[in-house]
Amino acid sequence: MDKFREECGVFGIFGHPEASNLTYLGLYALQHRGQESAGIAASDGGLIRHHKAMGYVNEAFNSESLAKLPGSLAVGHVRYSTAGESLVANAHPIVVDSVHGQLAVCHNGNLVNAGELRDALVRSGAIFQTNSDTEVVVHLFARSREDGVEPAVVDAISQVRGAFSFVMMTKDRVIGVRDPHGFRPLALGRLGAAWVVCSETCALDLIGATYVRDVEAGEVVVISSAGLKSIKPFGPAPQSQCIFEHVYFSRPDSYVFGESVNEVRTQLGRSLAREAPVDADVVVPIPDSGVCAAIGYAEASGLPMRMGLIRNHYVGRTFIEPQQSIRHFGVRVKLNPVKSILDGRRVVLVDDSIVRGTTSRKIVRMVRSAGAREVHMRISSPPTTNPCFYGIDTPTKEELIASAHSVEEIREYLGADSLAYLSVSGMYGFTGKRASFCDACFTGQYPIPPGEETPVRQLHLFEACDR
Repeated sequence: MDKFREECGVFGIFGHPEASNLTYLGLYALQHRGQESAGIAASDGGLIRHHKAMGYVNEAFNSESLAKLPGSLAVGHVRYSTAGESLVANAHPIVVDSVHGQLAVCHNGNLVNAGELRDALVRSGAIFQTNSDTEVVVHLFARSREDGVEPAVVDAISQVRGAFSFVMMTKDRVIGVRDPHGFRPLALGRLGAAWVVCSETCALDLIGATYVRDVEAGEVVVISSAGLKSIKPFGPAPQSQCIFEHVYFSRPDSYVFGESVNEVRTQLGRSLAREAPVDADVVVPIPDSGVCAAIGYAEASGLPMRMGLIRNHYVGRTFIEPQQSIRHFGVRVKLNPVKSILDGRRVVLVDDSIVRGTTSRKIVRMVRSAGAREVHMRISSPPTTNPCFYGIDTPTKEELIASAHSVEEIREYLGADSLAYLSVSGMYGFTGKRASFCDACFTGQYPIPPGEETPVRQLHLFEACDR
């Protein structure tokens, strides 16, 4: 489907005898954030062991591999590559041994100054084993002249710029780090006496843990046998929480940045209905990402919502296309129209975003072929006009259909009877704190210059894949 790629999911637990098993479950809950690879590192207090592999969590692990990860501390990661090729060598956790001891690192986000730091490290003799931007942090940690693990970690992360929510582990502690701008979410929870840190609260729910609070922007939390310690090494910085976490990335059952994702998306749909009403018969979400907004749109418009498109949840990462052409095959294998709902009706299709427009165009045609009399597209976010450099794999600006085309031109390309996006102001109807969010993908207002003031997509050195 023509969507932004989820970034990554991170999970860590301290003080539980089944740490690696619970990490495995936590990664299951975070699978939507990355489907290319999965990895877990665990410590028994003396040695860090790790296992990682390409594929989904259930493909990367089994009972035998988990049994080889003993200990009461563990960290884990599910990955979609935004910086670094899709190879097992680039999978996380990245585990190293240094003068400061062993360190396992899991990263969600993207470092905008990774290239210049990498060049400097290579010139000084560093040898890189991956082309992931995260390895830069590992080298900075290993080379730090600070005395002790915690000062060395702070020294390393103080040299990087960009979006980062790290979950790290030494042999005897788990460390959570969130960048000063707070781009990516990071939640803190308890499971009995154990502490948990993870990307989304849905991972806490799955293992029966209780949400305590978010790791604050610019905060380093160190969890050890002495308890939890909070370090705030950074100066004040403007908050830039990623609004796309609410629009698309996070699971609806999660709380992110202190808000229920389900409620935010439903409110986006209500705002969209008020801004862009249409005389129609039925509201149909494009599943799964458009469901919450469609509920809100139907509620505010007074129109019934029906599941006029059914998603096949058993489609894997790849499938074999038939040699003989089947119309709309690539979309139809994932979505199929319900003719009894669509036939003869004026349909409002609701989705969260349009990236290139190729999939939306096929869906509109498919709905028309099922007998819809009219097809009206409603999008619960503003037009996506700019790439992201903070941990989301987005196309180049030229590939984003809204970057160079008007709404009317996009409507014509899609073949819809009408098209409307939610306004930027309407998007923030759920909060009065627009200043605390990053919406550069909609506005082009980047809170951190994306690499030497010049927006350059994460390709070449840090290869990324399109969706």
